Amino acid sequence: MYNPSFFRDNFAKISLLFLAIFLASCNTLKRVDDNELLIIKNTIYADSLKISNEDVNSLIVQKPNSALLGYPLRLNLFNLAKENPDSSYNEWLYRKDKREERLNKILSKKQVRRLGESFVVKGVHDWLKKIGEPPSVLDSTQTLRTLTRLKAYYHSKGYFNNTASFTIDSLIKKKRIGVNYNIALGKPYIIDTLTQKISSPALDSIYQLNADKSHVIPGEKFDIDNFNNERERLTSLFRNTGVYNFQESSISYTIERDTFKFRDDQGMDIQLNIEDQRRRGEGVATTSKYEVHRFKNINIHTDYDFSGEENEEFIRYKDYTIFYRDKLRFKPKTLANAIFFNKDSVYRDIDRVRTNRQIANLNVFRYPTISYEQDSEKPSDLTANIYLQSRPKYSLGSDFDINHSNIQRVGLAYSPSLQARNIFKGAENLSLTGRLSIGNSRDESIIDKQFFNILEFGADLNLNFPRIWLPFINTDKIIPSYTLPRTRMSIGASAQQNIGLDKQTFNTVLGYNWTPSDFKKHNVELLNVQFVRNVNQERFFNVYTNSFSTLNDIATSTTSYDYITVAPELFDIEDDNDTQLSIPDGANDFITQIENGTLGSTTEDFVDVINIKERRDRLTQNNLIFATNYTLNLTNRNGLTDNQFYSFRFKVESAGNLLSGLSYLLPFSEDDNGDLLVFNVPYSQYIKTEFDYVKYWDLSKSQVLALRTFFGIAVPYGNADNIPFVRSYFAGGSNDIRAWTPYSLGPGRTDAINDFNEANLKMALNLEYRFPIVGDINGALFADAGNIWNVFDNVEDPDATFNGISSLGDIALGTGFGVRYDFTYFLFRLDLGFKTYNPAEEMSKRWFRDYNFANSVLQIGINYPF
Repeated sequence: MYNPSFFRDNFAKISLLFLAIFLASCNTLKRVDDNELLIIKNTIYADSLKISNEDVNSLIVQKPNSALLGYPLRLNLFNLAKENPDSSYNEWLYRKDKREERLNKILSKKQVRRLGESFVVKGVHDWLKKIGEPPSVLDSTQTLRTLTRLKAYYHSKGYFNNTASFTIDSLIKKKRIGVNYNIALGKPYIIDTLTQKISSPALDSIYQLNADKSHVIPGEKFDIDNFNNERERLTSLFRNTGVYNFQESSISYTIERDTFKFRDDQGMDIQLNIEDQRRRGEGVATTSKYEVHRFKNINIHTDYDFSGEENEEFIRYKDYTIFYRDKLRFKPKTLANAIFFNKDSVYRDIDRVRTNRQIANLNVFRYPTISYEQDSEKPSDLTANIYLQSRPKYSLGSDFDINHSNIQRVGLAYSPSLQARNIFKGAENLSLTGRLSIGNSRDESIIDKQFFNILEFGADLNLNFPRIWLPFINTDKIIPSYTLPRTRMSIGASAQQNIGLDKQTFNTVLGYNWTPSDFKKHNVELLNVQFVRNVNQERFFNVYTNSFSTLNDIATSTTSYDYITVAPELFDIEDDNDTQLSIPDGANDFITQIENGTLGSTTEDFVDVINIKERRDRLTQNNLIFATNYTLNLTNRNGLTDNQFYSFRFKVESAGNLLSGLSYLLPFSEDDNGDLLVFNVPYSQYIKTEFDYVKYWDLSKSQVLALRTFFGIAVPYGNADNIPFVRSYFAGGSNDIRAWTPYSLGPGRTDAINDFNEANLKMALNLEYRFPIVGDINGALFADAGNIWNVFDNVEDPDATFNGISSLGDIALGTGFGVRYDFTYFLFRLDLGFKTYNPAEEMSKRWFRDYNFANSVLQIGINYPF
């Protein structure tokens, strides 16, 4: 008998069964002829030692078909495509005598013919061939090309007499082979002596002063990479010691042929040659000695017209001549601080790079053009010309979004922006951004029945300075301008209507950041003030429904006390099956009467009610956070394509200390709990620190292993016994523990007792293996471990607090797999997480209890989680 629920409940298992049957039915040898051999693996041996170096293995021309977790997916996709779909269509069309005739009655002859060219008939097979891979069949020509490459590689490493051959390793399965490449290296050649022949005296002096840093060292094995690195070192050295026009092509090496040919000890005599500068004019090539150049003049053109018009005026400021048109719109000091050339100083290439970066960092000019002119009478004197073009004084922008979320069915958002540049002539940039969004809420308790019944609006004003601004303090010596220092002042406000507790927020920031190098960044927020006012606190139980459900269960389901009969005024009584506490009065009064003993309760219920009260008071309380923080970012990543790197972030934040100090000088009022009040709000006081470490390993063939570890703790003290919600930690979500939705994990071994579970201690560890699948589609296998706990605050629940080493047993584990599509500019990500170890379960049921598709969590994200 047909049972639809059977297929629904076992859909995942049935799907996996069909997938297994499909994979097993694929024939990898379908397109391999009887006289052909399919390459399964390649192996390189150098003097009988297996070589696993990726650079060496990349020299192999003919590689095996790619595999997904050992399965040749792309090969089998290619095999699914028909070699000649047109003939298959014609065979079907003429298989029955009158089939074409019947089709011609429905379609025209032209349409029948084009049906065979359609995507359904032909396009699918073309698409399968495009995303698939043809079988990697042994081609001796390609194998010989690989041998040539391998010989050349080891030749560049000093093994000039190496020999190479290959053998075929027939595997157990028919028509499948492995290819072994065997390299006999021979004795390597060693650099015996290194001499120099440098034509320009200036270069010779510079070289001798820095010869100890050479990459080419007598006594070491010949390696062409060392010679290339030495060319780069010398080019950088000369260009940073005054030789602005040095050409890398002037550097060459020669080997004394006689000694190279006849010496038996494999020794080599190397000579470094640095020739004079070469110039090519009207069919005539000339040479000249390289010289050390110094700046005689430095010209800054602030409004340069590249059409050639020269209606410029100028002023002189320190070492600089500043040209402008009509009116100078920039402070001379601002321009001078962005230029790293000084009069009579030696040219340095690093100064050119820093000048370009700093001018771009001002964000008031387009990318600069810098040129140099040699003095006709004294060629060692340089004139630097820096050509600048201003960006528009004002620019307008706007964003419009249509969105959907768990709090609104549909929403519209509009964000206009205005940017004003160079408002005080010191490259100060002011930006004003507004936000307005309306939406249709999912909350049925909202009285407003209009379609767009939720509203959020706000604005932010930001002012940026291209320097560190501190009154009466000069930071130029400790934070030089080449570190791209910036000061940011911001102020913002926002308000909500029919969203949560209808928060109104105000924030202001005074911050600084500077970047000493591409691998280090500092950020200091000297002042970070945030004020949060909850306008509709009575909506707490409408918003935090889990807390209300727990409280309502105590009020309506406790068998020891009949609260409905004793205090019916607390309830909305519809019928016997639908009685609940009224919101907000009934729920709040019930808590008050349980707390003061007017209503009796069991010890367990009393504790639960008090916990709900404390959470209500904490989340509805207005917050004032007066904080200072510092963040350090370190990395060794070289560009976005580098997949072998680490990054480290450290942050420390302190809140409330300044206000606490002022309380000794100024009389602050107090609330009933003895907490000091500012603007009638108890200010937060805590210390918070975070450590975030990420490490990538490049496993070759576009495979990456990524690791992230995180530890964060926030400790309240003084005027506070808890951490504000906005500064707390949560677990779960697309960038965290992916087997749980945001805020649904923890604290500790509690079972998501609140709608938004948060705490003040967090540990997390994520491990992800990333690999290509087909084209721009990539896959991932991941394991996420971590949790949140309460510690050193007012939460006393032993299930939620961190109590030492034993609490590490509450670390949750989620595993799963993901699919990502690379759009080049961003990556779209789908991750499916499974609860592997759930600390909220009983000890005997924590492992794999919910490890199934029915309890899995689908996470959607943009870009990688870390």
